[in-house]
Amino acid sequence: MSEMLNGVDVFVAAVETGSFAAAAERLHVTRSAVAKTIARMEARLDVRLLHRTTRSLALTEDGQGYYEHCLRALEELRAGETALDSGRREAAGRLRVSVPTLFGRRCVAPVLARLAARHPRLELDLSFSDRQVDLIEDGFDLAIRNGEIGDGTGLMTRTVSLQRMSVCASPAYLDRNGRPESLDDLSAHQAITYGRADRIRTWQFPTGDGGLREATPPSRMRFDDLEALADAAEAGYGLAWLPCWLIRDRVRLGALVPLLDNTPRLVFRTHALWPETPHLPLRVRFAIDALATALPGSAEL
Repeated sequence: MSEMLNGVDVFVAAVETGSFAAAAERLHVTRSAVAKTIARMEARLDVRLLHRTTRSLALTEDGQGYYEHCLRALEELRAGETALDSGRREAAGRLRVSVPTLFGRRCVAPVLARLAARHPRLELDLSFSDRQVDLIEDGFDLAIRNGEIGDGTGLMTRTVSLQRMSVCASPAYLDRNGRPESLDDLSAHQAITYGRADRIRTWQFPTGDGGLREATPPSRMRFDDLEALADAAEAGYGLAWLPCWLIRDRVRLGALVPLLDNTPRLVFRTHALWPETPHLPLRVRFAIDALATALPGSAEL
């Protein structure tokens, strides 16, 4: 068992930071030590986990699956440590958290509200906004961000969830227009797309070589609100490409149908970010651990 866990933290750090050098800086080891650890893991598992280029790292298909298992293993260990700590200590003080509007309301707020209920001396202050705040200048203890996080100078980061995207449509739309069975079929359909500031989010799907293929159907409707987009899809106006956590309940009720089951779904990360500090306040640590434990399940259908 010890051999199985050996190097897992190094592998996760390499994936999350995007390079051996950045992982080495986070873990306070040399770049060579990171590279050798990953190489030993690949030799032991007899698979390639990462595509390496001179500029970046990318997960292979095997690496993606293994990474998800590693995350769950680390979260279980952290949850165990948190459970021990919570039995001895209590989070207290004001916790200011910036969260994306819809994802924050649906997924983050319930987790942190339960945390506050368990710690009566904890004061929870949530700010819902889709703009990227400056944690230090704006006085936030913690921020939750989806997708790319940009320049994280002076910040620490941890992946707290993996979100999957899914193409979906209403039963009525599929009755009228047929069901797409492959990415090539999408061009014959109408899409409802997400756009903001004259930029449309293209639909992206992983390929076997670690790349991405764009396959966005024609569209006459564009929204800058994901819930309104899901409503329009449920009303039968077209196909939609949405995060699984948003459509899960609609799928269970039969209002939306997930499509392209045999096509790999794009996975992107939800990050927790906080100002770098030698001593992380207990309230922030508990919040991060609670989100990392609870959120991964919210990403599934």
